[in-house]
Amino acid sequence: MKILITGAAGLLGTELTKQLLDMGHRVTAVDNFYTSEVSNIDQWTSNENYNFINWDIQLPREWDMDYDHIYNLACPASPVHYQRDQLYTLETNIKGVMHMLSAASNSDAILIQASTSEIYGDPLEHPQRESYWGNVNPVGSRACYDEGKRVAETLCTLSPVSTRIARIFNTYGPGMCLYDGRAMSNFIRQAIDGTDITMQGDGTQTRSFCYVSDTVAGLIKLANSDVTTPVNIGNPDEITLLELATDIIEMTSSQSEISYSVKPDDDPSRRCPDIQKALSSLNWKPLVDRHTGITQCIAAFRIRMEYKI
Repeated sequence: MKILITGAAGLLGTELTKQLLDMGHRVTAVDNFYTSEVSNIDQWTSNENYNFINWDIQLPREWDMDYDHIYNLACPASPVHYQRDQLYTLETNIKGVMHMLSAASNSDAILIQASTSEIYGDPLEHPQRESYWGNVNPVGSRACYDEGKRVAETLCTLSPVSTRIARIFNTYGPGMCLYDGRAMSNFIRQAIDGTDITMQGDGTQTRSFCYVSDTVAGLIKLANSDVTTPVNIGNPDEITLLELATDIIEMTSSQSEISYSVKPDDDPSRRCPDIQKALSSLNWKPLVDRHTGITQCIAAFRIRMEYKI
């Protein structure tokens, strides 16, 4: 198939590129490096089935190829990044999605929209099912991302284009940005450095971390399915951030201590997906356990930090 990926130089985009190329598909990759690095895509520059376009999807464009699938992953996902320019984040999720829906319409392609567990806000239902409408502050510090993704889902639902919506829960992997401000990358980097683990809040808030190869496998299964309503893609292995920090300190044999600061506004207190729909409709479930995934990340972070890559 001929496949277009936006946000193709990020954590999800690079893993998706790898898996699709391994399957023999032709990939057109699009990114503007707002949060990613050019070095992330160097490995494919000589691959005849890979083509890269430096572009911001907020801008209209005439695409010179018809595509079978369009994966729209383009949007800063970490609070550090999406709060840097909140209007830009919001417009990426509105203008950008409208432009990609137009591209899909012109190609008669399926658009796979990367939504997020953040559309559930600070949830009052646990675990979160796709039927849950969420508890989002529309004027809070996270609203540009939360509400932007909610509007993007609405745009996909209203469009005559064939769409698939993946509500992606916390994803991690060796290619995470070292300084994206999220718990997993922060804790690993700080533990390796031997500096204090910075805990925002008391650490009792929970997250459910899904290894990047599992998340991407779920996206591909969704793309090739007939499921047109939103599907949670995540790992229901819920853990408190304090437990996560303690595990990482032990796994890195670190002398780091845990220091505490104020919990950010609207930071979700619990986050865990109900994946029954993915199990029954896609025959998908995560395969990489947390210990294995974090071990892979620690090994990669050690190399990247040593060589500053």
